Amino acid sequence: MATEKAQANSSGVPQEKDFSHNSNHHGDSNSYEMNDMSIGSEDALKRIKTTGSISISPELFEKIYLSPQNSVKGDLRKTFGNPTPVAIVGFLITLSPLSCDLMGWRGAGNNGAAGIGSYFFFGGLLMIVGGFLEFVLGNTFPFVVFISFGAFWLTFASTLQPFYYAYGLYAPPGGTPVDGLKTVGFNASFGFFLIFMAVLCLIYLVCSLRTNVVFVIIFFTLVVAFSLLTSVYWHTANGIGNIDATQLELANRLQIAAGATLFVTSLAGWWIFFAIMLAALDFPFQIPVGDLSTLIKGASEREKSKEQMA
Repeated sequence: MATEKAQANSSGVPQEKDFSHNSNHHGDSNSYEMNDMSIGSEDALKRIKTTGSISISPELFEKIYLSPQNSVKGDLRKTFGNPTPVAIVGFLITLSPLSCDLMGWRGAGNNGAAGIGSYFFFGGLLMIVGGFLEFVLGNTFPFVVFISFGAFWLTFASTLQPFYYAYGLYAPPGGTPVDGLKTVGFNASFGFFLIFMAVLCLIYLVCSLRTNVVFVIIFFTLVVAFSLLTSVYWHTANGIGNIDATQLELANRLQIAAGATLFVTSLAGWWIFFAIMLAALDFPFQIPVGDLSTLIKGASEREKSKEQMA
């Protein structure tokens, strides 16, 4: 976050919010000390709240917002709470049980249909709300990620919801809507949705190389998982169309592999959620996420370095 231009208020005191450095500027007239005896305590507190410089390191910013520091106008990041952990909670409470369902733990199955409520309200609602608030704060990358995954969970839930009749349209004449799940058309069609989710996550994976190692792990495993799930549906379609039991058995093994991969995604997600909450509460200890925001310099930063060297 870059330093905003100083603006004078009615009393002539310049107002400035500096989030771009990690050290206090004691010689700067825009920074105020709590032990300055030349002004009253109430006036000092007011100045600290409204005009004092507040610093945050690039590493901490990236950990809290899952995005490198960027220049935005206004003080919304100080006005509102951090929406990032809200969206992550929505993601984890849907993905973690689903990964166990896909692996068939304790007899679970049926594409995780038992969790359809969590897909709507945790995965869909919380991620879209969190994504919209990231938009308000000017954090483009998490905004796009959270909104797109919120839409994914709503799509997945709607597909499983009988009311929307997504699979019922594929049911053979005289059959029940559930029979549509066992048709070539439905499985082959739904596979295309998943493969393009893999493409989307691949783009996110490349972008996450400027965030942190844990985020990279999350998107890498998501690319693998969506690719495996695509294979599950396409092998199921082949098995149904060709009446080939080996194809169906392969699809089952691929589904277990996809569930295991998503379980790794969940573990990484729980780790980064824990890290964000510890940082938000200023805990005396922190856990690392492998910051990459300073390792790979942005284009604007590289250009600035060239100008300084010229």
